[in-house]
Amino acid sequence: MKKLILSLLIAAFLVSGLSAKTAFVYFSATGNTEKMAKNAANAMGADIFEIQPAQKYTQADLNWNDKNSRTTIENTDPKSRPAIANNIDISDYDTIILCYPIWRANAPKIMYTFVESKNWKNKKIITLCTSGSSGLGNSGTNLAKSAKGAKFLGGNDFTRGSAADVKKFIEDLLK
Repeated sequence: MKKLILSLLIAAFLVSGLSAKTAFVYFSATGNTEKMAKNAANAMGADIFEIQPAQKYTQADLNWNDKNSRTTIENTDPKSRPAIANNIDISDYDTIILCYPIWRANAPKIMYTFVESKNWKNKKIITLCTSGSSGLGNSGTNLAKSAKGAKFLGGNDFTRGSAADVKKFIEDLLK
């Protein structure tokens, strides 16, 4: 009987270790990041949440050639933290995959709004981006610095990668 109970306890412990919950949390202004995040989350069987800005971004807001556009102003202001319309509860997740576009070699400031508003203690973070030209750069490392208590596992640009590529990358980081 003791062996049976011990076996059941060990099995429960092993199963709980294998059932770590993963969530994809993404922000997408044009749909490119949304597509990547949804495809990857689906491939991994993970939950997915969209960061919705309180004030949606228009095409004019996204014009990086205009020094007066909203994104240019936000990007150049280190204190900018655009408001988020929805609440995303990450408390039940062990690993959070942050997905975002790259704006002028940086993560959008709304990502900092999200990261700075959460409790990251004992969580793992992976960052994935989509980019027209500049790639991930230091954006993942910079976001992770704002996620106090989290362990940053790494990041990558998956602008042209498949869901299978994303899944393999994440699974390799989680080993």
